[in-house]
Amino acid sequence: MKILIVGSEMSPLVKTGGLGDVLGSLPAALRKLGNDVRMFLPYYRIIDKQKPRTQTIISEASLNMPTGKTEYQVELLLDKNSSIGQFLIVNDIYFGREGIYFNPATNSDYVDNDERYAFFCRAILDCIQKQNWQPDIIHLNDWHTSLIAVYLKTNEKNNKFFEATKTVLTIHNMAYQGKFDKERFELLGLPDALVQSEGPMESNGQTNFLKGGISFSDKIVTVSQTYAREIQNDQGCGLESQLKKRVKDLSGIINGVDYSVWNPNKDKHIFANYRISNLSGKKVNKIELLNEIGLPVRSQVPLIGMVTRLVEQKGIALILESAQKLFENDIQMVVLGTGEKRLEHELAALSNQYPDKLKTFFKFDEVLAHKIEAASDIFLMPSMFEPCGLNQMYSLKYGTPPVVHKVGGLADTVREFDTETGEGNGFLFDKFNSKSMLAALNRAIQLYQKKRSWTKLMKNGMKLDLSWNKSAREYHTLFENLLSGG
Repeated sequence: MKILIVGSEMSPLVKTGGLGDVLGSLPAALRKLGNDVRMFLPYYRIIDKQKPRTQTIISEASLNMPTGKTEYQVELLLDKNSSIGQFLIVNDIYFGREGIYFNPATNSDYVDNDERYAFFCRAILDCIQKQNWQPDIIHLNDWHTSLIAVYLKTNEKNNKFFEATKTVLTIHNMAYQGKFDKERFELLGLPDALVQSEGPMESNGQTNFLKGGISFSDKIVTVSQTYAREIQNDQGCGLESQLKKRVKDLSGIINGVDYSVWNPNKDKHIFANYRISNLSGKKVNKIELLNEIGLPVRSQVPLIGMVTRLVEQKGIALILESAQKLFENDIQMVVLGTGEKRLEHELAALSNQYPDKLKTFFKFDEVLAHKIEAASDIFLMPSMFEPCGLNQMYSLKYGTPPVVHKVGGLADTVREFDTETGEGNGFLFDKFNSKSMLAALNRAIQLYQKKRSWTKLMKNGMKLDLSWNKSAREYHTLFENLLSGG
């Protein structure tokens, strides 16, 4: 199959969350299954600063946008380690900015994000026609690329170049939908009927890119089976009815982990490598990290790790609410992440209150994230909702049992440890409140003192294969069935 994957992020070039990790790994996994895979990404300034080796594929091209003729170039990323054609759409007006989606100068999203990603989608369709490369499948990711499905079913519906092309939209998080003022809709160059009341791109009086993708894509995937059910009910963020209309075309495929990056036996970022047959390096990582971050070295006390965005979704409020009871326990904790300034300030105050128990780092630091995974005894993910989650899967591989809220991908990958049978890989809580979270944490803290059971728990997680192998095969099968009329 010829598979075109399009997205707004791709690790390691540009990443703000799990989307970047997924698009940094899935294309190669699909290529291993014998597919011809290409990928398109905007050429952001943050990428240009890294000075990647590229080859100009299209030096001069233009699109007739509603605002006038708009120029673009296409660069092919030259990566000797990749067999994927990775193409970068160059336009400095739209992408040569300091931020990706967010304007640091105004502390808000770019007001023209609708126009920026509409241009990106149209440039991709224009480029592949110029290259005469006809994809069987165009795999869209989140609202940023949803317009491709809309353009194909409207403006391009009579274009024979695309008559056999099918679209699959993966929704990584329903909370981000690409909502814009309807007065700006004309900038997209689409029929006005799409944003009439209850139209396929209208939601609560706004233009909604994700709704357009849901309406026009041939198949819809989200990133876990549980989340696929949740978004038809209380987690649909206003698009529940639209998703229920497409229920026959909706499925859940859990994301995978790139074990060439996240593997304690190979990880170049951690202090000492270790594996399931020799866990001694785990203790070394803990001691070294405690020294590095300035917590007292107390190797017999459980270290709880968190690497997360500091936003409401991630359950930070539960930690703040339960702080007094939480830190009555003989524990230590390290938190890494950025997000809402209010939450950062409250966590910083908590760190000052418990200086020997809590350290906080408000930044993006990939190396420190790896160190925390390797050094921690317990990994905490109290998310209000979590479409898939990757850190709980990283943690399992690193022998760091997760404590998670039983939602989305967390529910699909973590199983409560049973002390009698020795089965399970972590700890779950059902109700989203601090009492329920503390109960799960207390079960983990108590079991930590029972070294034989704890080692069994660690190894249960490390044995799991949550790589992209299985997930890529599921995508491959979905694509094949779609092309054959399924």
